[in-house]
Amino acid sequence: MDALPGLSLPPSLEGARVHHLPSAAFYISEFITEAEEKLILDKIAWPSDLINNKLVDAPLPPWLEAPIVTRLQSLPLDQGRPHIFADSPHTRPNHVLINEYPPGVGIMPHKDGAAYHPIVCTVSLAASICLNIHEMRGDGTLNKDPSWRILQEPRSLLITTADLYTDFLHGIDDITEDTQLSEETVANWSLLRPSSLFHSGRNMRQTRTSLTYRDVLNVSKLDKKLGLLLGQRKW
Repeated sequence: MDALPGLSLPPSLEGARVHHLPSAAFYISEFITEAEEKLILDKIAWPSDLINNKLVDAPLPPWLEAPIVTRLQSLPLDQGRPHIFADSPHTRPNHVLINEYPPGVGIMPHKDGAAYHPIVCTVSLAASICLNIHEMRGDGTLNKDPSWRILQEPRSLLITTADLYTDFLHGIDDITEDTQLSEETVANWSLLRPSSLFHSGRNMRQTRTSLTYRDVLNVSKLDKKLGLLLGQRKW
């Protein structure tokens, strides 16, 4: 396991479980270092490589592979059980979606769908944001009020899987400030950094970039040199 300054990695994911959510979610507040964060941000170029809206079968670029994928594979679920992707079809993430969210811009509640193995690993860069988790009502309509909120700090890792992936929707509000943040309203409050800036109950949004790692079940073949990278810049 990594022993780098600025990291806060538990011995296993079980130590990062978010207990106030349906099964299953894990949150690590310091998954990459500030230097690693800067290196990744410096590598991202817009527009990104979006190739005919297809998921491409090619290696991840090295700067998206290490340290994130290697670190994911080194972190066991718990003692005696391997890493989170051990049972996925490719036993590793093979796709990264890069999104940028300026202040005031979010994304409507949605599910990621059946194209992916039901594990999502999201690394947040540069800024914090609240992710909303929504339920469907009994009549099949969306409950627009979130049932839970997850606060994602810069350099953090959020993993969602199992029922939380298949049965619930997630989205981000189109706002410039997250408010009413507290132990009662934020599911992962106890897992935030000890020096958290959110004890005022507010988070003024700044531009956030997210890296979403997944295992795509079926992908198209393409020249290996292109890598596997889909991205969206939101305005």
